[in-house]
Parts: sequence; structure tokens; C-alpha cells
Amino acid sequence: MAQPNRAPVDEPYDYEALPPNFSVLQNMMAGAFAGIAEHTVMYPIDAIKTRMQILSPTSSAVYNGMMQAGLRMGTGEGLMSLWRGISSVAIGAGPAHAVHFVTYEFVKNRMGGNNSGFQPLAAAASGACAAITSDALMNPFDVVKQRMQMHNSRRMYNTMFDCARYIYRTEGVRAFYLSYPTTLMTTIPFNTLQFLFYETQCTWLHPQRGYAPWTHCICGAIAGGAAAVLTTPTDVVKTMLQTRGTATDPQLRGVSGFAEGAKLLLQREGYAGFFKGVRPRVITSMPSTAICWSAYEASKAYFIRRNETLA
Repeated sequence: MAQPNRAPVDEPYDYEALPPNFSVLQNMMAGAFAGIAEHTVMYPIDAIKTRMQILSPTSSAVYNGMMQAGLRMGTGEGLMSLWRGISSVAIGAGPAHAVHFVTYEFVKNRMGGNNSGFQPLAAAASGACAAITSDALMNPFDVVKQRMQMHNSRRMYNTMFDCARYIYRTEGVRAFYLSYPTTLMTTIPFNTLQFLFYETQCTWLHPQRGYAPWTHCICGAIAGGAAAVLTTPTDVVKTMLQTRGTATDPQLRGVSGFAEGAKLLLQREGYAGFFKGVRPRVITSMPSTAICWSAYEASKAYFIRRNETLA
């Protein structure tokens, strides 16, 4: 009987290849771990960003900067207000990121992104496809998270399930996906730019394309920060659409899409309004993206080495 082909002991494992070195299930596990790690570590800064982006808040909830916002939330509502809504992210991020990275690896592999040298088209396309699929799962959880991060949200609901039921009862299923097109307008450019910057820097800093922890961490941070700055305008409008259901302003409650939201934002706050919360968004994105890529690449390397050992 023919013996299965095995790589020599001293031959480095094929890190970039997917099958048979990295199964779909293992890919999903690595992606889920990366997603949960990314979102939970930097969650308080994300909560501050949401508060700063909300259009026309009441005078009791105006936030002029990150430190002031964090101090105001911590002293006025308790430190746990900075973590309010994290359960929604923890539950949604695992499945969403599992799909995210499976799609990323699949498209990248099919388009030749694992071939030697830099493959910009494969990197950009895999990032865009990953955003479309993962956001379809994550958008409802993100809406619940944003609602729970708002000022005085405790008066309306105590848990993510209370919040989800309230949204469904008062606004219907549509409320969970009203912001999805705008979310894609944020995440497709974000992921395309992030993956493009990440793959570019990894190729430049570590052309061997093997597992290099510090390279993945540094490249992830830079890629996440740059992509965050460039996509903040659509992120502000997305926040408006996801939180409009709690507004008392009839004009704000009537906003039904990106164009209307962008027009209203421009009328009330000018072009500067499109960059509200850019600082906390960058401060969130840089370490969280670094954590995400580091966790994913570490998990990927672990599974590939494990598979090679068992082969």
C-alpha cells in the first residue's frame, strides 16, 4: 500500500497554504478566537466612541473628548457603563469572525493570494468578501450593542435580550438591518484597506511569509489605524442609523438611509461632524486589529504545526 507523502522533518511547514494544512473548522476556531479577543479588550474605548458620535445628544450627555467622556461615564453612571453591551459583542463576534476569516482565506487562496510575492488584488478582494459575509451575521448584534452603549439605556432595558425584544417590538425586524448597507459602506473599505495594508507590510517586513508574531502585531496595528481614519465618516452615519430609534427628534427618527443621514449630519454639524469620534476609533482600531491579527495568526500557526505533527 502506498504511504502518504510526508514533509521531511527539517522542512518548514507550509504556512500560507490552506488545505490540507489548515481545515475549515480550525480556520473558524482561529477566527472566532481572534474576533472575541479583538472586541472585548478595547470595548470601553468603543463605548466612548459611540457616545461621541451620536447626533444631537441631550445637554446632559455631551462629550467633548475621550478623557472627559470616560470620566463622565465612569463617575456619573459607574465604571460598568463602559462595558455595557459587551455581551452582545461577545456572542456575535465569535460566529461573525469565524465566517470572516474563512471567507478571507478561501477567496485569498482561490485568487492566488498565497503565491509568492505580493498579491494586492487578492488581498483587497478577500477583505471585501469577508466584510460582506461577517457583517450579515454581526449587524443585529452591533445594533443591540450601540443601543446599550447610549446614555441612560438602563432605563429602557437591562440585558441584551431585553434590548433586542424592545427593538423588535417597537421598530420591527427592519431596525436590525437598516444600517447594514451603511455598515458595508464602512466595513468593505475598512477591510479592503486593512487587508491591503496588512499584506503589503507583511510582505515588506517579512518576505518569507512565515509566522512572525511581532510582524503580525505591528502590521495589524498600522493597517487598522490607517483604515479607521479613512472610514470614520461612514461609521458616524452608521451610528446615527443604529441609534435613531431612541431619538426624540422626529427628523432624526425619520432618517432611513445613508444619504439622508449624511445630509442631516452635514446640515447640523458641517464637515467636521463626519469625523466625530475619530480619535477613540483609531485608538480602538490599532490595538484591537493588532490583537485580532496576532490571535488569528497564532491560532493558525498552532493548528498547522499540530496537523504537520499528526500527519
